[in-house]
Amino acid sequence: MNRPLDLSTAVWRKSSYSDGGASNCVEVADDYPGLVPVRDSKAPQGPALVFGAEPWAAFVNNVGEAM
Repeated sequence: MNRPLDLSTAVWRKSSYSDGGASNCVEVADDYPGLVPVRDSKAPQGPALVFGAEPWAAFVNNVGEAM
């Protein structure tokens, strides 16, 4: 069984894909090898989703192509 990832000391940064508007505020945390924690900056105390680095890179690549 996997233990939950401790994100209490995570340093969050605004995703370069967020436009800075009120509705598009995605933050990611670095320094988790092989993982990409993601959260909504409008709800920083809310839950974070944690993706594997490879699936996250594929997602970002596909979103970038769709824009």
